[in-house]
Amino acid sequence: MNSTLKSTLQKQVSLKPFNTFQIDATAEYLAEISHPDDLTSIMASSPFNRHPHYVLGGGSNVLFVDDFPGLIIKNNIPGITVVAENTQYVIIRVGAGVVWDELVKHTLNHGWGGLENLSMIPGLTGAAPIQNIGAYGVELEKLFVSLDAIHLKTGKTESFDRSMCKFGYRDSIFKSSLKGKYLITYVTLKLGKKPAINVEYGNLKKVLKSEGIKNPTIRDVSRAVRRIRKSKLPDPLITGNAGSFFKNPVLSGTTYEILKMKHPQMPGYFLDSSGPHSFESGNTTSEQPVAESDGRGRVKVPAAWLIEQCGFKGMREGDTGVHEKHALILVNHGAATGTQLLKLARTIQEEVLDHFEISLEPEVHIVSNL
Repeated sequence: MNSTLKSTLQKQVSLKPFNTFQIDATAEYLAEISHPDDLTSIMASSPFNRHPHYVLGGGSNVLFVDDFPGLIIKNNIPGITVVAENTQYVIIRVGAGVVWDELVKHTLNHGWGGLENLSMIPGLTGAAPIQNIGAYGVELEKLFVSLDAIHLKTGKTESFDRSMCKFGYRDSIFKSSLKGKYLITYVTLKLGKKPAINVEYGNLKKVLKSEGIKNPTIRDVSRAVRRIRKSKLPDPLITGNAGSFFKNPVLSGTTYEILKMKHPQMPGYFLDSSGPHSFESGNTTSEQPVAESDGRGRVKVPAAWLIEQCGFKGMREGDTGVHEKHALILVNHGAATGTQLLKLARTIQEEVLDHFEISLEPEVHIVSNL
């Protein structure tokens, strides 16, 4: 182990400051990197080669169920660089350790459109393509160009374009066949200098109308998104949480119609992913409320509605609970353990499956020794 690594490698580290659930698990080792070259020393070390390792970003989408008996690699790679631009668009390369919302603010300050609907999503930029983050009618994949990542066995740097990432709804190849095999170093995005404004999803249009804004700018959209998120989402600095704990389930049109006959009030939204996003045309992924399905296509059902119908919204048991304003958010009221939160999550899954015959899949990454 070289001297540089000795100075940065920490032992028996509390992970409470490194996860927004505020779970007080302990990592046997922790190393922070600020440049891809830092990983070379780490990969040559005994803690890396003799123990499990886990790459951690902002800790906003993870639940530590137990102490971690290995090495946590905290990714802090910085930097936002313009690599190409013209009068229509700009292409930027962003360090994986850049805080996502700081990136959004940076793009707003430069008048680059595309990320405004993704304002206030917690976490770091490197995690964005893993999760294919999305909000208010926009998903990362529509703005994504490529990413660079280091293979955690060979040490080789590889580049992945959009097709190679196999993006899906809150999904990518890095959550399936390549899970845990790479450390993302840089993400490259294409943003518009004359962007189309997207305010068709959720309450965006309503909020902008209440402010008397008829022709919103990207700053107006960002401000409206922030206003909505602050009104219904708990601040993780005050109440431990990881945002939406479960994905919204996506059903076939036929399955949705069968279930709707049993549960007439069940909401659903058609998913239409035809055609790539274009800053010139303004095309984007759209979701329309289901009026009458012909059994074709895919329908997204709000997981929050399913959970609320099962009576979990606002519940509390000890220091674990479900947020009173949003049933999709599990919360740590103070001293909850990862085990207790996982037990609550599984209880919710069982109740929803029993009542609606729908399986809820965690959006949060569960790190457990079992």
